[in-house]
Amino acid sequence: MRVLAFSDLHLSRRHARALVEASGEADLVIGAGDFCNLREGLEQAMALLDRLQAPMVAVPGNSETADELRAAALPGTTVLHGEGAEVEGLRLFGLGGGIPVTPFGDWSFDLTEGQAAELLDSCSGADLLITHSPPKGIADVTSRGLSVGSTAIRAAIDRLQPALALCGHVHDCWGQEGRIGGTRVVNLGPAPTWFDL
Repeated sequence: MRVLAFSDLHLSRRHARALVEASGEADLVIGAGDFCNLREGLEQAMALLDRLQAPMVAVPGNSETADELRAAALPGTTVLHGEGAEVEGLRLFGLGGGIPVTPFGDWSFDLTEGQAAELLDSCSGADLLITHSPPKGIADVTSRGLSVGSTAIRAAIDRLQPALALCGHVHDCWGQEGRIGGTRVVNLGPAPTWFDL
C-alpha cells in the first residue's frame, strides 16, 4: 500500500496544494494533526484538502479537538482518537492531542500521560501507529533543547512494535526519525512523505 503522510499543515496553502497533487499516486493519506491554528480555521483547512484523491485517516493535533475534527472532516476521512481501524488489511491505531500537556494554555487540546496511556492500552495490535505527539526521546527536541515527547506513546510502541509510528507536533524535528525496537518512528511535517506498507 502506498501511503502519503503529513502533519502540522497549519493552514499552509502551499503544502496543501502539494499534498493534493501527490495524492493521485496514494492508496491512503495519513494526517497526523494540527490542520489549523489555535483551534481556528479548521473548516478552511479541510477545504484546502478537499481534492485529495485517496481516503484519509486523521488524528487531531493540539490545534483541534477530536470532536471538532470529526465535525469538519471531509467525506471519506476516518478520524481516530484512542481507537483503531483497518484499511485493506492494514491495522491502524490513532491518538491525537498534545502529550504531555503543553504550556500553550486553554486553547490547546492536550492529554496527560495517564490519559494517553489509558487510551493506548485499548490497542492490542497495530501495523501503523499514528499520534500527533512524538514518543519520548525520538524527534522530540525543541529549539531550546528540551525533550518533550510522550512516555506513554513510547511505552505503547515498545509494547505493540508496529512497523511504523508516525507523528508531528515538534516543528523543530520535522523530517527526523529513529527506531524503537523494530519500529521506525518518523516526525512528518507538512511536506508530502511517502511510505510503502
